[in-house]
Amino acid sequence: MQYAVRHKAAKALGFHIPALLLSVVMIYPLVWMIASSLKPNEEVFTTVTSLIPSRVVWENYVTGWQSTGRYTYANYFTNSFTIALWSTLGGVVSSSLVAYAFARIPFAGKKMWFAILMGTMLLPVQVLLIPQYIMFKGFGWINTYLPIIVPQFCGVPFFIFLNLQFMRGIPRELDEAAEIDGCGWIYKYLRIMLPLSVPSLITSGIFGFYWSWQEFLQPLIYISKPRLYPVSIALKMFSDPNTQTNWSGLFAMTTLSIVPVVIVFMVFQRYLVEGVATTGLKG
Repeated sequence: MQYAVRHKAAKALGFHIPALLLSVVMIYPLVWMIASSLKPNEEVFTTVTSLIPSRVVWENYVTGWQSTGRYTYANYFTNSFTIALWSTLGGVVSSSLVAYAFARIPFAGKKMWFAILMGTMLLPVQVLLIPQYIMFKGFGWINTYLPIIVPQFCGVPFFIFLNLQFMRGIPRELDEAAEIDGCGWIYKYLRIMLPLSVPSLITSGIFGFYWSWQEFLQPLIYISKPRLYPVSIALKMFSDPNTQTNWSGLFAMTTLSIVPVVIVFMVFQRYLVEGVATTGLKG
């Protein structure tokens, strides 16, 4: 009995100690960034190994918020929220509709179209940049958010797959009961599939918001007007090789930029775990 207890304790220590060390290694850059946002600018790289500033400089957040141009971070955060919210809404709604069609509605060539859909997930983003830029420039969409937002309303392959796997786990007996009552495809989607798919929808929303919020490449390509910059592009403006970079202000704004993502994750974490855990399980 005593041997079993010791063996169990040793096994627990053998797991938790490496996990703790790994977690410290992973979280240290984040902690260092937050600590550097409170340091004087001249101490950021002279005291790299120290997380405790010689004096706490809350003014870094004030100067960082004012930015280096004519627009403050209130403008940049508003732009990021505009892009993230509309992109997330478009991606979640359109992907849910497409997933429902694949899960429940019979149509010709369903397997072929699904294979093509999955194939698009294998395409590198860089392959599509030039054709998309030429197309959007022809539409007159350059220096607008349309090239970033509108494609999301056409469905996101990963979200379609996620919602499809979740919907396949919903019993078909519910559809049959609705059909007996004379319900059509739209009514069954709105009254049965949509409410039951809330975990997968919220999971898609969390991923969509995070990806849209941190997106850097597309705004860099399509937007050249500073007043339209999202936070991801505005942070790059802090780094100027011709002058002294305000690193403390940069880290202060970087710290603020991760707050919305953390809040969204913390609020909807329960649904995220449920959506991922139940995806692919059939009733």
